[in-house]
Amino acid sequence: MTAPTPMVATRAEALFRNRYGPWAVVTGPTDGIGRAFADCLSQRRLNLVLVARRGAILDEMADRYASEHGIDTRVLVADLSEPGGPDALADITSALDVGLVVAAAGYGRSGPLIDSDIADELRMVDVNCRAVLSTASHFGRRFAHRRRGGLILMSSLFAFQGVPRAANYAATKAYVQSLAEGLRIELAPHGVDVVASAPGPVQSGFAERANMRMSMAAQPGEVACATLAALGRRSVVRPGWLAKVLEASLIGLPRWARARILGQVVRGMTSHQDGEKEGRKGEAKEQAR
Repeated sequence: MTAPTPMVATRAEALFRNRYGPWAVVTGPTDGIGRAFADCLSQRRLNLVLVARRGAILDEMADRYASEHGIDTRVLVADLSEPGGPDALADITSALDVGLVVAAAGYGRSGPLIDSDIADELRMVDVNCRAVLSTASHFGRRFAHRRRGGLILMSSLFAFQGVPRAANYAATKAYVQSLAEGLRIELAPHGVDVVASAPGPVQSGFAERANMRMSMAAQPGEVACATLAALGRRSVVRPGWLAKVLEASLIGLPRWARARILGQVVRGMTSHQDGEKEGRKGEAKEQAR
């Protein structure tokens, strides 16, 4: 999609574009944190490759960014849980000078693991871990060759201990956190910045998909802005006041205690599921009579 003549960039935007542009990739940009990153980067005049499953929303975003910010865009409709998803991303960006990747695609489920659909849990591993690894490996090589660039990997407050009722999700984020920490040291000599963004609860489509109810949560824009500010400066950022408060309250506790406390936090956000489950049981009994 061809964009109109770009607007004049500020000095800060020019420096950021020189370091991480001219193209950026954002996975999962159709809502929540991914969309906030896409909005922020379009405002900084980086051309964008938008990757998600919902093509109509991607096209609308691309048209709006071109009109409002004068940037060029590419749209890739792909399911990153499928093996061909990361390969398609590599193909569509092969001729583009990509300097930044935001791996924001991901999702979670809540509730006891033994009550979950194992196929969906495995798909979560594919999206949250395998696709992130493939993307980081491919673009890490490209950035090392060009001697500059940045990788933003989405971790979580849940990444630092096991979390009951979100056991698999927390495990996938522990993988991402560890991957980001290792890559930051590996890629630093090549001029590549890596940051792990570890927010707490965020107001986004994630909560609905995970079937969680959050009374206090950060805004996606807050997460995106704080993470971009930390890129090149820190290895881990915990965006949002709630993430900072929760982390401070857990400092110094053994992992088993952290796991139990966060398990209670998740139970509070998912307590409605128990009522829904009992309701379904009641309906089944009525139908069986």
